[in-house]
Amino acid sequence: MPLLALGLNHQTAPVALREKLAIGPGVLPEALRTLTAQHGVVETALLSTCNRTEVYCQVEAGAEHLPEHWLATFGQLRHDQLQAYLYRHEDAAAVRHLFRVATGLDSMVLGEPQILGQVKDAWQAARSVGTLGTTLDRLFQQTFSVAKRARTDTRIGAQPVSVAFAAVRLAQRVFSALDQASVLLIGAGDTIELAARHLADQRVKRLLVANRTLEHAQALASRFGGMALPLEELDRHLADADIVLSATASRDPILRRGMVETALRARRRRPMFLLDLAVPRDIEASVGELEDAFLYTVDDLEQVIDENRRSRREAAEQAEAIIDLQVEHYLAWWRACDAQDTLKRLRANGESTRDAVLARASALLAQGKSPQEALEFLAHTLTNKLLHAPSAGLRQAALQGDRDLLHAAARLFHADPPPSRTETDDSRHPPQARRTG
Repeated sequence: MPLLALGLNHQTAPVALREKLAIGPGVLPEALRTLTAQHGVVETALLSTCNRTEVYCQVEAGAEHLPEHWLATFGQLRHDQLQAYLYRHEDAAAVRHLFRVATGLDSMVLGEPQILGQVKDAWQAARSVGTLGTTLDRLFQQTFSVAKRARTDTRIGAQPVSVAFAAVRLAQRVFSALDQASVLLIGAGDTIELAARHLADQRVKRLLVANRTLEHAQALASRFGGMALPLEELDRHLADADIVLSATASRDPILRRGMVETALRARRRRPMFLLDLAVPRDIEASVGELEDAFLYTVDDLEQVIDENRRSRREAAEQAEAIIDLQVEHYLAWWRACDAQDTLKRLRANGESTRDAVLARASALLAQGKSPQEALEFLAHTLTNKLLHAPSAGLRQAALQGDRDLLHAAARLFHADPPPSRTETDDSRHPPQARRTG
């Protein structure tokens, strides 16, 4: 059964499309169930971050198109609207892709550490819902091992840089002296916490933390000397912020154009720098049209991140070599599983045939037939039934000239291999005796 990885990321699709396909924690369990309910989809896991939405699945032969169509339906998009932005990997390429994602080699920030935790969350969610089987569970387990080894054996994770760090670095380029800036953070997740840590290192003048759950905002603000406020009071404090950095899991915008317009008037046209790291976006796109509002999204961090990418290329090459080796290890295990499954099916078919023929032989005895007759019936019928399918397959192979299958059958059944074409031709035309004298 094919193993697939498909999706879109910051390299293939703009944030406006990625946000349509973002799968938040609240809808993730149901998304996993509906995808796995597709006839022919066997195992599934879903990974959704600010930079990517990806489907990992094992499907039956002929069902390879189903995950792609499901993704379009989930995002309420036509298939042709989505297709141009999707990448698709199968079997070995799918394994390699997940290894690269978890290691940070496919991230906007090369080697960023947060992605491994997000991959682990995706695995845990799929396990909890029950959409993982042996194949994907083993793949994710090995993924974690590969990512750990890459970070241990190379410098891919040295001086880790996150999207939050890149965001603060971009803010520094706008406000050269962050110690004179008031910063408003919206959210209280990992990205906001990292941003708060970097901002505290820069000794920002004032730090505000707004969150839907006030207790989470208070816990974060207290660690970095900031002030917490409930999300409902956001419009009252927005005018105080020189820099706004937002990263929540909201499906709808939190900062709307009207709120920012009001804040800018209160600031007497002093500019405001807004950085939206959320997917779906927290800040209405039209805010960027306001004269004194400078709105950036996660896609605008590319220039900052390029500097980091150049410094890590050698480590990335080393990590790629580790991944190449581990892909082969996983495929060897997978092939062994396939062979075991085939053997199990073969044995089960043989045992089922045996039981059916034995029951018919027992019925003959019950009808008064002699033991010799029953045994002859048993031996003849069982032999014919067990050999029918392989015999038919070999006849078809001979007709099609499939010599690989014929030779494999000869090895499997310890029979002499079929003669080669040359041997056959020679037998038809034996060499003439050499003339002497």
